[in-house]
Amino acid sequence: MPEIKKIVLRSGKVRYRTVVDVGRDAQGNRKQLTITRDKKSEVENEVSRIRHQRSTGQFIMPSKITVSEWIDQWLRKKARDLEETTLHSYGLMVVHIHQGLGGVRLQELTEEDVEEWVEWLLTAARRRGGKAGTGLRPSTAEGILGRLKEAMRAAVARKLVHTSVAQEVKIPRQAKKQDRRDNEKVKPWNVEEVRAFISGIKGDRLYAMLLLSLMGLRPAEVAGMRWEDVDLTAGTVAVLNTRTMLGNLVVHEKDTKTTSGERTLPLPQEVWDALKRLKRRQARERLAAGEGYTDSPYVYVDELGVPCTTRDLREHAYKLMASVGLRRVRLYDARHSCLTYLANNGVPDHILAAWAGHTNAAFTKAKYVHPDAEDLRPAAVVLDGLHRFPQAQV
Repeated sequence: MPEIKKIVLRSGKVRYRTVVDVGRDAQGNRKQLTITRDKKSEVENEVSRIRHQRSTGQFIMPSKITVSEWIDQWLRKKARDLEETTLHSYGLMVVHIHQGLGGVRLQELTEEDVEEWVEWLLTAARRRGGKAGTGLRPSTAEGILGRLKEAMRAAVARKLVHTSVAQEVKIPRQAKKQDRRDNEKVKPWNVEEVRAFISGIKGDRLYAMLLLSLMGLRPAEVAGMRWEDVDLTAGTVAVLNTRTMLGNLVVHEKDTKTTSGERTLPLPQEVWDALKRLKRRQARERLAAGEGYTDSPYVYVDELGVPCTTRDLREHAYKLMASVGLRRVRLYDARHSCLTYLANNGVPDHILAAWAGHTNAAFTKAKYVHPDAEDLRPAAVVLDGLHRFPQAQV
């Protein structure tokens, strides 16, 4: 037991103090903790507790670090493993952590604090995209809560706190159910709608680009495609590059999201022919523009060769949907329509996942395959055999 000193304060009050070793820092220097209590026995008990926790690996060094300070540290470390687009998304989400919990000391944060913060997210945290001072959608709040949980797990691993007080906090189920009722999700196009769209846009300059979306490519994959990735002789396209946008303003170019995202797909005949026509058209546009034409490697360019963006593709698609008289859906949902069609028509799960650029076939089917009532019609036909009784022979 280290020496315990008796301290007499100016007020005459007596306290007891000692210094205990608690380990070494990253540079190998000894770390010590000063313990001051009203009674000598309290100091002895605290020293015993610390020594026991050190021997069992449970000791947590007292710290004044706030939630905001830890979130900043965590995000800087996280940035090493995140793509720029994902890091941008994380940055937008942690704003709400800073605002609602940032000033609280990390070691003093409680589960009740997190629960009250979640209630604030759902009722008053909106900053843009709607009426300020109203709540965020539960799905958005759940994503932000997920980032807090991730940061808290890292704090546990770093021995800044004993446990994550956010781990068992959840978005209320009733809030999720009410959100689903209030914001019914737009269903992807069915087969008839996809065919109506294709039929209605055949004369459009970007017909080939939209067909690539309708064969299951992500908008960023369409915008990032280069002519060197397209083999018009073999009829294949290599998905190797993406061009997406940060904050709907800045273009960000990178390779595919995952290794499985790098894939070579055979082109359906209609897409193959459309790309051949687009190649010839761009050659004519280059001649017409002369020196005013911009040389770039991309397939998706305007009449002067300037590369276009996912935003351009989305806005153009919305205009065409209106002109054809079809309901407006996200262009990304064309991917859902494509994969649902492939699944309904017997494409094996492993082929479906490879086409989508996924590693896990179960994920592909759970996330992207959405059979509608007509897709289920064959099951009803089969059930007719159960419901109809053979007529008795006379």
